[in-house]
Amino acid sequence: MRLSALAGAVRAAAMTVVLVTGMGQAQAEDIRYFTIGTAGVGGTYFPLAGTIANSISNPPGSRACDEGGSCGVPGLVAVAQSSHGSVANVSAIASGGLNSGFSQADVAYWAYSGTGTFEGREPMRDLRVIAALYPEHMHLVASRSSGIASVRDLKGKRVSLDKTDSGTYPDALLILEAFGLAEADITAENLEPDSAAEALRKGNLDALFFSGGYPARVLAELAASTDVVLVPISGPEVDRMLVEHSFFIRDEIPDDAYPDMAGAQTVAVGAQWLTSLAESDDLIYGITRALWNGSTRHLLDVGHAKGASVTLQTALDGISIPLHPGAERYYREAGMIR
Repeated sequence: MRLSALAGAVRAAAMTVVLVTGMGQAQAEDIRYFTIGTAGVGGTYFPLAGTIANSISNPPGSRACDEGGSCGVPGLVAVAQSSHGSVANVSAIASGGLNSGFSQADVAYWAYSGTGTFEGREPMRDLRVIAALYPEHMHLVASRSSGIASVRDLKGKRVSLDKTDSGTYPDALLILEAFGLAEADITAENLEPDSAAEALRKGNLDALFFSGGYPARVLAELAASTDVVLVPISGPEVDRMLVEHSFFIRDEIPDDAYPDMAGAQTVAVGAQWLTSLAESDDLIYGITRALWNGSTRHLLDVGHAKGASVTLQTALDGISIPLHPGAERYYREAGMIR
């Protein structure tokens, strides 16, 4: 969604709230909008952010939390906004184009420190964490007819590495490098997941990389309609890669994650919810408290399958940049920080 389209949707939402609740102008002016940058609508970020946005929202006129109504931040309307992914999100947060967004932990660290894929750029020192969310798994999906059975088999093949401002792209390059390949060794495409899946379905692509929590809708639909395989990302090459890039962990995508597609060993990296130091401490404190409210827990458990992995117990796992002071205040009160 472009920012202009978002602005139109926001204005329409405000009009709807006014008409339905009968609020006066003074009440309407109390509404505060809060954006959450995600990725493509076919991935995991977008539906999960939609659940979280609903949970932390509490427009004027809503029923009270203890009466079965909203338990979000009073006056807040949160909006999940599609984007190209992690790199785009951290850049938009730093520039003020987004209030918050989801990002892979490695991308967050690179942006904050001016290293990795952000080498040579001004470090984004105002980036802050609200919560760690869940592990994101690297998917390498290939058509069965391509004969691709390992990362090394990608040489000379048509492969989508995702958009260059996604979180998938820099990690895909690290994986290729670990297996002795470079971008020049493949016919690289930079397609967002939905477009890559469609190209693979039509035979215009041999394989695609996708980083996200399973099951991702776009890959579930691809697996249900096309003869594809999950290619393992494993072996001594991965052992060496993990020594150099400690944000990766070994993990697996299970057999039952996607229809008619066997699981595979792979690597994963943590997903985090980021914001800017410019956001007020009280607002982020209220958002963090709403995120871990019991009603939010229920919505996470019944929503996207990855929602069950978003827990207070793991909210501080793998955080490599500072917490926002508002979020830190909440975790300190919860006894998680001394």
